[in-house]
Order: sequence, then C-alpha cells, then structure tokens
Amino acid sequence: MNERLREAPCGFISIDRNGYITEVNNTFLEWMGFKQENLIGKHFESLLSTGNKLIFHSYFYPNINLHGYVEELFINLRNQNGEAIPYLMNARHVKQDSIEMVDCIFVQMKKRIDYELELRKTKKQMEEAYIEKNIAFAKLEQIYLEIEKKQIELMEINSGLVEISNTDKLTGIPNRRFFQQKLEEQIGCYHKEQKVFSLLIIDIDHFKKINDTYGHHIGDMALIKLANILKSQVRPTDIPARFGGEEFTIILPNTDVEEAITISQNMNQKVAQAEWNEIGSLTISLGAATFTKKDTEESIIENADQALYSSKKMGRNRATHYRDLS
Repeated sequence: MNERLREAPCGFISIDRNGYITEVNNTFLEWMGFKQENLIGKHFESLLSTGNKLIFHSYFYPNINLHGYVEELFINLRNQNGEAIPYLMNARHVKQDSIEMVDCIFVQMKKRIDYELELRKTKKQMEEAYIEKNIAFAKLEQIYLEIEKKQIELMEINSGLVEISNTDKLTGIPNRRFFQQKLEEQIGCYHKEQKVFSLLIIDIDHFKKINDTYGHHIGDMALIKLANILKSQVRPTDIPARFGGEEFTIILPNTDVEEAITISQNMNQKVAQAEWNEIGSLTISLGAATFTKKDTEESIIENADQALYSSKKMGRNRATHYRDLS
C-alpha cells in the first residue's frame, strides 16, 4: 500500500476472496481504534453485528460476485469498544498478479452530526446577539437566515440518508433493510391487533443461465423489469422488496392462507405471460407463508423459503404455500 492511500481521508480495507482482511490503512485504524495486528488476517464479518451480517450476505456478496462492485452500501461497523459506527461503503473486485481481492472504501457518516453542531452553534450566536444590546438587528436577521439554510441542508442530508439506506439502487424498490423493518412492524401489529399477514419469497428461475447467455447487463434489465411487474401487480398496502441477488419478497398485510395462494399464483402467471424481448421468456418460483402465533421473524422467512425450495424441486415456474408441505 502506498503512503498516500495509507493516509487517505477515507477508510480502506482489502479482503481476499474468503473475506479475510489483507490490508487496512491508517485512517480506518484511527477511526475504529484498532491496530494493524487487530485486523490483519481477521474475517471482515468480525466487524459486523448479526443484523449487518444478514445485509452483507444478502447484498454485498451477491453484487460482488455478480457485478464485481458494490456502491453506497449503508452499514454499521463495530469499533474496538464494540460501538456501532455508521459508514457508506464502496467496494470493487480487482485482480493483481493473478491474485483476486476486493478493495473497500469507507466514508464516515459524520456530516450530519457536523451540520447539527453547526446549527446549535448558530442558534447560540443568535441568543447571544439578542442579549447583546449593541448588536444590530441586521446581524440577527442574517443569523436567522443562516439557521434556515442549515435546517434546509440538514433536511436534505437526512432525506438522502434515508433513501440510500432503504432503496435498492438497481431496481428502485425497497431493499432488504426496509423489508426487515416492515416485517418487524407487521409482527408487532399481529401481536397487538391479531391482524394476519403473509409473506412471499420470489426467485427467478435459471437466472445464472440468463447472465451466462446474454450477459450481466441483460440480467440487470431482467431484474428491473421483474421489479416493475411486482410493483404493478401488488395492492397499495403490499410491500415488495429486493431480498438480494435474484430474490424478491412481498409482505401481504391482512392476507390469510387462501388469499396468499391466490395472489402468488396470479403473480406467477403474470410474470410468465409478460413479454421478455431480450431473453425470450422468464419465469419465477414462489414460496408463501402465513404468520401464526407460533411464528417469529426468522421462522416465517424460513417457512416461505422452504416453500420456495419445494416450488423449485417440483419443476419451477410455480407457487407453493408452506401449509401444503406438511
């Protein structure tokens, strides 16, 4: 690693194909409170909480393997004291001297805090100006305008952070982070009001063959079109999301077993009947599960995933409900 990269104003980590850290710059070490020996040779996931490992497996690995890069991944890393530090992460697969690795850049999400501190400082200046008898009204008005400007800038930053953290960049629909939040809300609503809901997990049949035959660009176009079909077919209260790779999910509020079966079968038919000019045809397999009082966040995902596996095992291009597995 050259000296400029070692002291660059951003964090840098290089990991091998198995996820073990091979290089780290001084900037990242200083931010996180580590020394070189604390991280070199350690697995990158040692920096992640359980929740962020799910995001890493569902988004980072599929995109690195499929596209060779990851852009603007919002992720929390644990520092030397175990505290969660928010970062925006960019990564790219590189090959040097026949050795494959993934270079990762980290930018701290400190700008929002800096704006808040600047806003407080400006407000304090206004209070002092109000107390000071000799401060002119013009200065008060100028400070007020500065406060308004900072508030607008802060709102824009907050809005951008929410959009980055909740939206899948390729398809434009909600990502897995947003799905997890909404699933927790649905479970909370079920326990409070006994409102039944169902979950669909959708997987594109033979997606690897599409990429191998037509290229990743056409594969991306297929993902975008499928996302648009899902958005056009769901009800206003339904919540579609990209789960990771070629997998999608749909949360179906106020939907029992029979309704979930009907919706999933209709979705299956709509995708199969759509025009796929670039690739000729495309089908999906679906797995459905309906939440019960015995379920948890993990179990309903597992149940829908088992139903999806059954659909694939039975020949693909079909929908299966977990109820029908027993």
